[in-house]
Amino acid sequence: MLVGLVDDAQALYGNPDKVYPLLKKLRVQVVRVNLYWGGRFGIARRRPSVATNPNDPVYDWELSDRAVRYAARNGIKMLFTVMYTPSWANGGRAANVAPRNSEDLRKFAYAAAKRYSGTFVPVKEKTKLPAVKLWLAWNEPNNPINLTPQYRRVGSKWVIQSAVDYAKICAAVYAGVHGTKLPDEKVACGATAPHGNNAPGSIRPSVSPLAFLRALKKAGLRNFDVYAHHPYYGSPRESPTTKAPASTAVTLANLGTLTAEVTRLYGPKRIWLTEYGYQTNPPDRQFGVSWANQARYLTQAYAIARANPRIDMMLWFLLRDDKPVAAGWQSGFFTSTGVRKPAFDAFRRLPH
Repeated sequence: MLVGLVDDAQALYGNPDKVYPLLKKLRVQVVRVNLYWGGRFGIARRRPSVATNPNDPVYDWELSDRAVRYAARNGIKMLFTVMYTPSWANGGRAANVAPRNSEDLRKFAYAAAKRYSGTFVPVKEKTKLPAVKLWLAWNEPNNPINLTPQYRRVGSKWVIQSAVDYAKICAAVYAGVHGTKLPDEKVACGATAPHGNNAPGSIRPSVSPLAFLRALKKAGLRNFDVYAHHPYYGSPRESPTTKAPASTAVTLANLGTLTAEVTRLYGPKRIWLTEYGYQTNPPDRQFGVSWANQARYLTQAYAIARANPRIDMMLWFLLRDDKPVAAGWQSGFFTSTGVRKPAFDAFRRLPH
């Protein structure tokens, strides 16, 4: 089982001369980074002339190129999450709205996979970019923050529109990456959030993981290599072995319900846990656990995952806490001011 970490603020935007040696010290095997097709940091802010050409002048790969080179230099595999839609591809709507034509996304995924094939030399450079073989289509599409709308009313019934849209997104990324015919490429789909209210008429509708998975099948999703999920806890009273109190949640303790449904619908697909973590108190008084419990739960959670023969990867979120604001996340191995928590050493001691 590959052990890794997720933290765009550090691994993509931070000082790579400091971040990547630290990841190496932590014995990180995989780092997950967003590969933004669109949005604020989008690689394709304007429509490319030849979208399948990694050298199209519209594309700006600077940050992802840097991350890939530093990861390889430190012996770390890269997992790219293809994420967000450029405004030109969805009629000027927000980045979390699916593209009108999934063929645009397929072409971008193809260009990305070609660029990170391990043989590609960028314009004005002399050395090949390292290979990236691990790919993830989107992030938590059952969460309205990442994909909207979640539901659409058709007559008297509600349709899970996020699953309809995501089935096309997943298929496009899969087809684009595998269209290169390069060996050993793996494309994961899902990356589902652990909770969902299944309440289309509510203020913030979302879809539970199992309902989303079934809706994907109904929407016609056929091909992917791996199913990904984020089995976070639901309250600070829950340890990694606490059964999810709601039937709409899939946490680490009841991950078997998701695995069984994946098997029923798609066969014995491999499973990646592409995000997991416990926030700490301090600074999060509402959702955090003590620093000691964070370290203890980390060790326990990875042992549970490693004992599951279907799981090939588990990634912790984050390396460093966000600044303590309402939207911040506080599950890092360091506080936002740089104080190291016991979870740092717990992670470093994990078996590989």
